Amino acid sequence: MKEGDSISGSNYGRIFRISTWGESHGKAIGVVIDGCPSGLLLCEEDIQIELDKRKPSSYKHSTKRKEEDKVTILSGVFQGKTTGTPISLMVFNNDYISKDYSNIKDIYRPSHADYTYDKKYGIRDYRGGGRASGRETVARVCAGAIAKKILRELNIQVIGYVKSIGNISMETKDIDYIDKNPLKMACPLAYKKAEAYLEKIVNYKDSIGGVIALEVKGLKAGIGEPVFEKLDAMISMALMSIGATKGIEFGLGFSSSNTRGSLYNDEFYYDDNELKKSSNNSGGILGGLSDGFDININLAFKPTPSIAKEQNTVDKNMKNRKIEIKGRHDSFILPRALPVAEAMVCITLVDYILLNLTTKMESIKSGYFNF
Repeated sequence: MKEGDSISGSNYGRIFRISTWGESHGKAIGVVIDGCPSGLLLCEEDIQIELDKRKPSSYKHSTKRKEEDKVTILSGVFQGKTTGTPISLMVFNNDYISKDYSNIKDIYRPSHADYTYDKKYGIRDYRGGGRASGRETVARVCAGAIAKKILRELNIQVIGYVKSIGNISMETKDIDYIDKNPLKMACPLAYKKAEAYLEKIVNYKDSIGGVIALEVKGLKAGIGEPVFEKLDAMISMALMSIGATKGIEFGLGFSSSNTRGSLYNDEFYYDDNELKKSSNNSGGILGGLSDGFDININLAFKPTPSIAKEQNTVDKNMKNRKIEIKGRHDSFILPRALPVAEAMVCITLVDYILLNLTTKMESIKSGYFNF
């Protein structure tokens, strides 16, 4: 553990550092961002654009909880620019119905964090899951919006889309189609199939998982750390900290385990005054450092655990019980998880870019003498 790290697990980052707070049915959700450079043009609308992507839509498979999710900048911005001091952001909770959870206050929901939170703390906020709720991700998206704006200044893009829903996968890729459908898929044919499939899932009072794909474009080579804090390791940490994530792969991922080296290796060649690769099976990261090519990530999400179908469980006294979960829940979370995943990648990249500025004496001297 490094100096300044918190044992509570609510902090992330070394230079560009975030600390989130708040519960699902508490008064508000918020985040403090420290280490953001001064001089970045920033207003509440910049953050609101990303927050609106996370909000439940009118889509029939989204939760019926309708939060306005209006962000307020409390500190760190003056006359439309960041000041280099901590930026504090807050979003009030308004549309919560805590009584929906009174029937399960002493019962553990299967595959939810109810049981583990109780064992760790001896107390849990059962109203919507407290800190274990997807509502916590509001804070991440707020911080990620700032990180994304920094990356835009550096001509770096992070693009995400829903790659698969259950056993329905994309057959083609059309990036322009992502914002034209509520499931955020990049394939019109897969979207139509997924719509019909999700209808059946809802009728079964069930939920389903899927895979989000993330692509990083424009990142220069050499970003990351070579041993324990490799770029892919820290991106994995960031993404796997999102609730409901269960698997991650870069490039060819798990398929690389049954691929011969002669077929897996990304051969380099030089053409038109530019370094190129014959393939990108490594996913854009070599030895824990970016190689200057696209970083490709697949992130697997489990089905959301709060379903209306009757299930078996136990209560706090270890008595066998039946449970039917009430309240307003998503049967499919990935379209709303997408901006969260993008946010965590952006936060990690900004942190590592800032760290990289201390790697070479020429960078330190350039920064110092131009101070």
